[in-house]
Amino acid sequence: MNEPDQKTEMLGQDAAGIARAAHLLAAGQLVAMPTETVYGLAGDARSDAAVAAIFAAKGRPSFNPLIVHVASLAEAARYAVLPDAALGLARAFWPGPLTLVAPLRAGHGLAPAVTAGLETVAIRVPAHPVARALLEQFGGPVAAPSANPSGRISPTAPAHVLAGLKGRIAAVLDGGACAVGVESTIIGFDQGQPVILREGGISREAIAAQSGASPTHAPQGAITAPGQLASHYAPRAAVRLDATAPEPDEIWIGFGPDCATAEMTLSPTGDLGEAAARLFAVLHDADATGRAIAVAPVPDHGLGGAINDRLRRAAAPRTS
Repeated sequence: MNEPDQKTEMLGQDAAGIARAAHLLAAGQLVAMPTETVYGLAGDARSDAAVAAIFAAKGRPSFNPLIVHVASLAEAARYAVLPDAALGLARAFWPGPLTLVAPLRAGHGLAPAVTAGLETVAIRVPAHPVARALLEQFGGPVAAPSANPSGRISPTAPAHVLAGLKGRIAAVLDGGACAVGVESTIIGFDQGQPVILREGGISREAIAAQSGASPTHAPQGAITAPGQLASHYAPRAAVRLDATAPEPDEIWIGFGPDCATAEMTLSPTGDLGEAAARLFAVLHDADATGRAIAVAPVPDHGLGGAINDRLRRAAAPRTS
Protein backbone atom coordinates (compact mmCIF):
# COMPACT_ATOMS: atom_id res chain seq x y z
CA MET A 1 0.00 0.00 0.00
CA ASN A 2 1.08 3.58 -0.55
CA GLU A 3 2.07 5.71 2.41
CA PRO A 4 -0.88 7.51 4.07
CA ASP A 5 -1.15 11.00 2.67
CA GLN A 6 -4.66 12.35 3.23
CA LYS A 7 -6.64 13.64 6.16
CA THR A 8 -9.27 11.22 7.39
CA GLU A 9 -12.34 13.04 8.72
CA MET A 10 -14.39 11.69 11.62
CA LEU A 11 -18.09 12.22 10.90
CA GLY A 12 -20.97 11.97 13.34
CA GLN A 13 -24.11 9.99 12.57
CA ASP A 14 -26.27 13.12 12.51
CA ALA A 15 -27.73 14.67 9.36
CA ALA A 16 -24.64 16.80 8.77
CA GLY A 17 -22.30 13.81 9.04
CA ILE A 18 -24.40 11.70 6.68
CA ALA A 19 -24.66 14.57 4.19
CA ARG A 20 -20.89 15.04 4.25
CA ALA A 21 -20.32 11.32 3.74
CA ALA A 22 -22.72 11.27 0.78
CA HIS A 23 -20.93 14.30 -0.71
CA LEU A 24 -17.56 12.57 -0.41
CA LEU A 25 -18.91 9.42 -2.07
CA ALA A 26 -20.35 11.48 -4.93
CA ALA A 27 -16.91 13.07 -5.37
CA GLY A 28 -15.32 9.64 -5.79
CA GLN A 29 -13.84 9.49 -2.28
CA LEU A 30 -13.87 6.55 0.14
CA VAL A 31 -15.88 6.56 3.38
CA ALA A 32 -15.88 3.87 6.08
CA MET A 33 -19.52 3.32 6.97
CA PRO A 34 -21.06 1.30 9.79
CA THR A 35 -23.17 -1.74 9.03
CA GLU A 36 -24.74 -4.22 11.43
CA THR A 37 -21.94 -6.68 10.53
CA VAL A 38 -18.64 -4.76 10.33
CA TYR A 39 -17.53 -1.36 9.07
CA GLY A 40 -17.42 -1.28 5.28
CA LEU A 41 -15.07 0.76 3.09
CA ALA A 42 -17.59 2.40 0.79
CA GLY A 43 -16.96 3.81 -2.67
CA ASP A 44 -19.24 4.47 -5.66
CA ALA A 45 -19.68 1.02 -7.23
CA ARG A 46 -20.20 2.61 -10.67
CA SER A 47 -16.88 4.48 -10.63
CA ASP A 48 -13.77 2.74 -11.95
CA ALA A 49 -11.58 5.19 -10.03
CA ALA A 50 -13.42 4.80 -6.71
CA VAL A 51 -13.36 1.00 -6.93
CA ALA A 52 -9.66 1.03 -7.83
CA ALA A 53 -9.08 3.25 -4.78
CA ILE A 54 -10.78 0.65 -2.54
CA PHE A 55 -8.40 -2.06 -3.74
CA ALA A 56 -5.42 0.28 -3.31
CA ALA A 57 -6.38 1.48 0.19
CA LYS A 58 -6.88 -2.08 1.43
CA GLY A 59 -4.04 -3.69 -0.52
CA ARG A 60 -6.71 -6.14 -1.70
CA PRO A 61 -5.97 -8.58 -4.53
CA SER A 62 -7.89 -7.68 -7.70
CA PHE A 63 -9.24 -11.23 -8.13
CA ASN A 64 -11.27 -10.87 -4.90
CA PRO A 65 -14.73 -9.43 -5.75
CA LEU A 66 -16.55 -6.81 -3.69
CA ILE A 67 -20.04 -6.73 -2.17
CA VAL A 68 -22.38 -4.07 -3.55
CA HIS A 69 -24.59 -2.41 -0.91
CA VAL A 70 -27.92 -0.88 -1.93
CA ALA A 71 -30.87 0.68 -0.16
CA SER A 72 -33.64 -1.74 -1.21
CA LEU A 73 -34.58 -4.97 -2.92
CA ALA A 74 -35.92 -2.96 -5.86
CA GLU A 75 -32.53 -1.31 -6.28
CA ALA A 76 -30.74 -4.67 -6.01
CA ALA A 77 -32.86 -5.90 -8.93
CA ARG A 78 -31.43 -3.11 -11.09
CA TYR A 79 -28.00 -4.72 -10.92
CA ALA A 80 -28.69 -8.45 -10.44
CA VAL A 81 -31.10 -10.97 -11.93
CA LEU A 82 -32.44 -12.54 -8.74
CA PRO A 83 -33.91 -16.04 -9.14
CA ASP A 84 -37.03 -17.00 -7.20
CA ALA A 85 -34.98 -18.70 -4.46
CA ALA A 86 -32.95 -15.52 -4.01
CA LEU A 87 -36.06 -13.37 -3.88
CA GLY A 88 -37.47 -15.56 -1.12
CA LEU A 89 -34.35 -15.15 1.00
CA ALA A 90 -34.16 -11.43 0.26
CA ARG A 91 -37.74 -10.87 1.41
CA ALA A 92 -37.06 -12.86 4.58
CA PHE A 93 -33.69 -11.42 5.59
CA TRP A 94 -33.28 -7.98 3.96
CA PRO A 95 -32.41 -5.55 5.30
CA GLY A 96 -29.89 -7.65 7.19
CA PRO A 97 -26.62 -9.60 7.16
CA LEU A 98 -27.27 -11.63 3.99
CA THR A 99 -25.45 -11.26 0.66
CA LEU A 100 -26.84 -12.90 -2.47
CA VAL A 101 -24.72 -13.82 -5.49
CA ALA A 102 -26.71 -13.66 -8.72
CA PRO A 103 -26.14 -13.03 -12.44
CA LEU A 104 -25.41 -9.47 -13.48
CA ARG A 105 -28.28 -7.68 -15.21
CA ALA A 106 -27.59 -6.36 -18.70
CA GLY A 107 -26.69 -2.67 -18.61
CA HIS A 108 -25.95 -2.81 -14.88
CA GLY A 109 -23.43 0.04 -14.98
CA LEU A 110 -21.20 -1.31 -12.21
CA ALA A 111 -17.44 -0.90 -12.51
CA PRO A 112 -15.95 -4.15 -13.90
CA ALA A 113 -13.50 -4.47 -10.99
CA VAL A 114 -16.40 -4.84 -8.53
CA THR A 115 -17.10 -8.35 -9.81
CA ALA A 116 -13.44 -9.23 -10.52
CA GLY A 117 -14.43 -10.22 -14.05
CA LEU A 118 -17.17 -12.65 -12.96
CA GLU A 119 -20.61 -12.76 -14.58
CA THR A 120 -22.23 -12.55 -11.14
CA VAL A 121 -22.48 -9.84 -8.49
CA ALA A 122 -22.59 -10.11 -4.69
CA ILE A 123 -25.24 -7.73 -3.37
CA ARG A 124 -27.00 -6.93 -0.10
CA VAL A 125 -29.27 -4.45 1.70
CA PRO A 126 -27.74 -3.55 5.09
CA ALA A 127 -29.87 -3.02 8.18
CA HIS A 128 -27.81 -0.44 10.10
CA PRO A 129 -29.83 2.80 10.19
CA VAL A 130 -26.78 4.97 9.50
CA ALA A 131 -25.80 2.87 6.47
CA ARG A 132 -29.36 2.99 5.18
CA ALA A 133 -29.52 6.77 5.61
CA LEU A 134 -26.23 7.16 3.76
CA LEU A 135 -27.29 4.90 0.88
CA GLU A 136 -30.59 6.72 0.50
CA GLN A 137 -28.92 10.14 0.51
CA PHE A 138 -26.16 9.04 -1.87
CA GLY A 139 -28.75 7.54 -4.19
CA GLY A 140 -26.65 4.77 -5.71
CA PRO A 141 -24.81 1.51 -5.09
CA VAL A 142 -21.61 1.40 -3.07
CA ALA A 143 -18.96 -1.28 -3.09
CA ALA A 144 -18.01 -1.87 0.53
CA PRO A 145 -15.59 -4.58 1.66
CA SER A 146 -14.52 -4.51 5.30
CA ALA A 147 -12.71 -1.29 6.19
CA ASN A 148 -9.34 -2.78 7.11
CA PRO A 149 -6.08 -3.75 5.38
CA SER A 150 -6.69 -6.88 3.31
CA GLY A 151 -6.46 -10.11 5.27
CA ARG A 152 -6.39 -8.46 8.69
CA ILE A 153 -8.97 -8.43 11.49
CA SER A 154 -12.25 -6.87 10.42
CA PRO A 155 -13.29 -3.59 12.10
CA THR A 156 -16.33 -3.42 14.36
CA ALA A 157 -15.66 0.07 15.79
CA PRO A 158 -14.32 3.36 14.37
CA ALA A 159 -11.02 2.95 16.25
CA HIS A 160 -10.39 -0.31 14.39
CA VAL A 161 -10.86 1.48 11.05
CA LEU A 162 -8.49 4.28 11.98
CA ALA A 163 -5.85 1.82 13.18
CA GLY A 164 -5.63 0.31 9.72
CA LEU A 165 -6.70 2.98 7.24
CA LYS A 166 -6.15 6.42 8.75
CA GLY A 167 -4.61 8.64 6.11
CA ARG A 168 -5.71 6.33 3.28
CA ILE A 169 -9.43 7.21 3.15
CA ALA A 170 -11.46 10.40 3.23
CA ALA A 171 -13.67 9.77 6.26
CA VAL A 172 -15.09 7.44 8.88
CA LEU A 173 -18.83 7.74 9.56
CA ASP A 174 -19.22 6.85 13.23
CA GLY A 175 -22.16 4.55 13.87
CA GLY A 176 -20.89 3.03 17.11
CA ALA A 177 -20.08 -0.64 17.64
CA CYS A 178 -21.45 -3.17 15.13
CA ALA A 179 -24.24 -5.29 16.62
CA VAL A 180 -23.77 -8.53 14.66
CA GLY A 181 -19.99 -8.40 14.57
CA VAL A 182 -19.27 -10.93 11.79
CA GLU A 183 -19.69 -10.35 8.07
CA SER A 184 -22.81 -11.25 6.12
CA THR A 185 -23.64 -14.78 5.06
CA ILE A 186 -23.03 -15.13 1.32
CA ILE A 187 -25.40 -17.37 -0.62
CA GLY A 188 -25.15 -18.47 -4.23
CA PHE A 189 -27.49 -20.80 -6.08
CA ASP A 190 -27.07 -24.07 -7.98
CA GLN A 191 -30.15 -25.16 -9.94
CA GLY A 192 -32.31 -23.09 -7.62
CA GLN A 193 -30.84 -24.48 -4.40
CA PRO A 194 -28.90 -22.28 -1.94
CA VAL A 195 -25.14 -22.76 -1.64
CA ILE A 196 -23.20 -21.23 1.24
CA LEU A 197 -20.22 -19.34 -0.15
CA ARG A 198 -19.36 -17.81 3.24
CA GLU A 199 -20.82 -18.39 6.70
CA GLY A 200 -21.99 -15.20 8.38
CA GLY A 201 -24.61 -13.33 10.35
CA ILE A 202 -27.55 -15.47 9.15
CA SER A 203 -27.06 -19.06 10.30
CA ARG A 204 -27.20 -22.05 7.95
CA GLU A 205 -30.15 -23.31 10.02
CA ALA A 206 -32.08 -20.10 9.34
CA ILE A 207 -31.32 -20.34 5.61
CA ALA A 208 -32.54 -23.95 5.59
CA ALA A 209 -35.74 -23.09 7.46
CA GLN A 210 -36.58 -20.28 5.06
CA SER A 211 -35.62 -22.01 1.80
CA GLY A 212 -36.99 -25.42 2.68
CA ALA A 213 -33.68 -27.04 1.72
CA SER A 214 -30.45 -27.60 3.59
CA PRO A 215 -27.84 -25.36 1.92
CA THR A 216 -24.70 -27.03 0.63
CA HIS A 217 -21.22 -25.54 1.01
CA ALA A 218 -19.28 -24.44 -2.05
CA PRO A 219 -16.20 -26.56 -2.72
CA GLN A 220 -12.83 -24.92 -2.11
CA GLY A 221 -11.12 -23.66 -5.23
CA ALA A 222 -11.70 -20.63 -7.42
CA ILE A 223 -12.75 -17.38 -5.74
CA THR A 224 -16.42 -16.81 -6.62
CA ALA A 225 -17.41 -14.45 -3.80
CA PRO A 226 -15.79 -12.19 -1.18
CA GLY A 227 -14.36 -13.71 2.00
CA GLN A 228 -13.19 -17.00 0.49
CA LEU A 229 -9.42 -16.58 0.85
CA ALA A 230 -7.95 -19.33 3.02
CA SER A 231 -6.01 -16.83 5.16
CA HIS A 232 -8.23 -13.91 6.11
CA TYR A 233 -9.45 -11.92 9.15
CA ALA A 234 -5.97 -12.53 10.59
CA PRO A 235 -4.18 -10.96 13.56
CA ARG A 236 -0.45 -10.35 13.25
CA ALA A 237 0.14 -12.98 15.95
CA ALA A 238 -0.18 -16.73 15.45
CA VAL A 239 -3.59 -18.19 16.34
CA ARG A 240 -4.19 -21.66 17.86
CA LEU A 241 -7.74 -23.03 17.90
CA ASP A 242 -9.66 -25.42 20.19
CA ALA A 243 -7.34 -24.57 23.08
CA THR A 244 -8.58 -25.85 26.43
CA ALA A 245 -5.72 -24.02 28.18
CA PRO A 246 -3.02 -21.56 27.09
CA GLU A 247 0.66 -22.23 26.61
CA PRO A 248 2.97 -20.00 28.72
CA ASP A 249 3.54 -17.54 25.85
CA GLU A 250 -0.12 -17.31 24.76
CA ILE A 251 -3.09 -15.16 25.65
CA TRP A 252 -6.19 -17.31 25.99
CA ILE A 253 -9.56 -16.23 24.61
CA GLY A 254 -12.27 -18.19 26.37
CA PHE A 255 -15.84 -19.12 25.55
CA GLY A 256 -18.38 -20.11 28.19
CA PRO A 257 -18.22 -20.67 31.96
CA ASP A 258 -15.57 -23.41 31.74
CA CYS A 259 -13.03 -20.75 30.74
CA ALA A 260 -13.32 -18.55 33.80
CA THR A 261 -9.52 -18.19 34.05
CA ALA A 262 -9.14 -16.86 30.49
CA GLU A 263 -7.76 -13.33 30.27
CA MET A 264 -10.30 -12.48 27.57
CA THR A 265 -13.59 -14.07 26.58
CA LEU A 266 -15.95 -14.12 23.62
CA SER A 267 -18.87 -14.78 25.98
CA PRO A 268 -18.60 -15.76 29.65
CA THR A 269 -22.03 -17.43 29.47
CA GLY A 270 -21.49 -19.24 26.16
CA ASP A 271 -23.90 -17.01 24.19
CA LEU A 272 -23.11 -17.33 20.46
CA GLY A 273 -24.73 -14.00 19.58
CA GLU A 274 -22.56 -12.21 22.11
CA ALA A 275 -19.51 -14.12 20.89
CA ALA A 276 -20.12 -13.13 17.27
CA ALA A 277 -20.60 -9.47 18.21
CA ARG A 278 -17.38 -9.48 20.25
CA LEU A 279 -15.19 -11.69 18.02
CA PHE A 280 -13.23 -9.12 16.05
CA ALA A 281 -12.98 -6.62 18.92
CA VAL A 282 -11.52 -9.33 21.18
CA LEU A 283 -9.09 -10.40 18.44
CA HIS A 284 -7.97 -6.77 18.05
CA ASP A 285 -7.40 -6.51 21.82
CA ALA A 286 -5.56 -9.84 21.98
CA ASP A 287 -3.34 -8.92 19.04
CA ALA A 288 -2.40 -5.68 20.77
CA THR A 289 -0.74 -7.66 23.57
CA GLY A 290 1.93 -8.91 21.16
CA ARG A 291 1.49 -12.49 22.36
CA ALA A 292 0.40 -15.57 20.44
CA ILE A 293 -3.35 -16.20 20.65
CA ALA A 294 -5.13 -19.36 21.82
CA VAL A 295 -8.91 -19.63 21.40
CA ALA A 296 -11.21 -21.99 23.27
CA PRO A 297 -13.56 -24.32 21.34
CA VAL A 298 -16.77 -22.73 20.05
CA PRO A 299 -19.82 -24.86 19.14
CA ASP A 300 -20.38 -25.08 15.38
CA HIS A 301 -24.15 -24.57 15.26
CA GLY A 302 -26.05 -21.32 14.70
CA LEU A 303 -23.73 -18.31 14.62
CA GLY A 304 -20.96 -20.64 15.74
CA GLY A 305 -20.62 -21.61 12.09
CA ALA A 306 -19.60 -18.05 11.15
CA ILE A 307 -17.40 -17.65 14.24
CA ASN A 308 -15.49 -20.85 13.49
CA ASP A 309 -15.16 -19.93 9.82
CA ARG A 310 -13.47 -16.63 10.78
CA LEU A 311 -11.27 -18.34 13.38
CA ARG A 312 -10.11 -21.02 10.91
CA ARG A 313 -9.16 -18.34 8.40
CA ALA A 314 -7.44 -16.29 11.12
CA ALA A 315 -5.37 -19.34 12.07
CA ALA A 316 -4.57 -20.46 8.52
CA PRO A 317 -1.02 -20.25 7.12
CA ARG A 318 -0.39 -16.68 6.02
CA THR A 319 -0.04 -15.80 2.35
CA SER A 320 2.06 -12.73 3.13
